[in-house]
Amino acid sequence: MLVFLLSLSFLITEIQAQEKPLSPKETVKGKISGVDTEIVYCRPSARGRKMIGEKEPFGKVWRTGANAATTIEFAEAVKIEGKSLPAGKYALFTIPNENEWTIIINKDFNQQGAYNYDEKKDVLRVNVKPTKTPQYVETFTITPEKDQVSLKWENTEVAFKVKS
Repeated sequence: MLVFLLSLSFLITEIQAQEKPLSPKETVKGKISGVDTEIVYCRPSARGRKMIGEKEPFGKVWRTGANAATTIEFAEAVKIEGKSLPAGKYALFTIPNENEWTIIINKDFNQQGAYNYDEKKDVLRVNVKPTKTPQYVETFTITPEKDQVSLKWENTEVAFKVKS
């Protein structure tokens, strides 16, 4: 009986391990410039692949994560890189390039990936310069910080300023 229970336990553990998503969903909350902010995204890992510039090609709209479009929600009106944005929930898209990224805030936050992305629903677009990370970042990470949102993956960091 003990052997049966141990075998069953092992089988259940194996099934649960196989069901773990490759790009797990993450919700991060924080105050940026004193404003309550929530970001929901799925976190892909490079897993030996070249991601930025290849799997996620330069010059194309990216959902800024995996699976469903990444969402960003501000409890109060903010300015992103000096441009006004009303309080609310939005989709966060980006267009990566080697020397400049376009940050896109789009009012259609309830969509799968960027398949139905509609530029006409953009509320705000700003351009920012990417920098190199001090170390390799295997799994895509979005972090709300003191006065900015930071995106890090592989050897690239892109940040955009947020002010109340």
